Parts: sequence; C-alpha cells; structure tokens
Amino acid sequence: QVQLVESGGGLVQPGGSLRLSCAASRFIFSNYAMSWFRQAPGKERELVAGITSAGGSTSYADSVKGRFTISRDNAKNTVYLQMNSLKPEDTAVYYCNAVRFTTGAKYWGQGTQVTVSS
Repeated sequence: QVQLVESGGGLVQPGGSLRLSCAASRFIFSNYAMSWFRQAPGKERELVAGITSAGGSTSYADSVKGRFTISRDNAKNTVYLQMNSLKPEDTAVYYCNAVRFTTGAKYWGQGTQVTVSS
C-alpha cells in the first residue's frame, strides 16, 4: 500500500549538482521521519541524511556535510536531497526511507542511480 518513488538521479561531472526527489503516497507522510541512504558496489549501505517529521531537525553523514541538504514539503508529500560539489565517491544507488517510530513502520523506495564521472 505504501509507495516511495525516487527520481532525479543521473550522470553528473565532478563538482556538479543534482537534486533527488522522493514522492510518497498512500500513507500519512507528515507522521514519518524521512531519510536518504546510499549504497555503492562493494560497500555497505550508509545513512546520508535524515529529517524529522515536521522538518525541524536535520542530520548528515560527515562525508556529505556542507555539500548536501535534505528538505521536505509535507504539502506535496515529498522529500528532497540537494547534492552540490559532487565527488566520484558519491557514486551510488540512493534510497529513500520513511519511518514512524510510534508504530515501528518502515518503508523503502527502489532507489535511483547517481553516477559522478571521474
């Protein structure tokens, strides 16, 4: 029933920018904290950024701090990841995640590929 669909990935040059979007449907989006994870070939999945349900607090992995910005628009049921100053090390599949702590409900999108050329 719950659906998360990522978009905005693609090929970009080092130093360039991309904006990822995650559109949510069929659940009460404003009740969920949202986050972005990524996984590169041969590496384990890592947390990139998170945002609370109302958008009042954000957190970032040290590797992306100062370059990436997570935001959400609850009226549009969408969470974003603005990625600037991209590096080849940012190449990965990026996944959207939703969690409601009161119930333990957790959902994942299918991912979108981000490739930063070297």
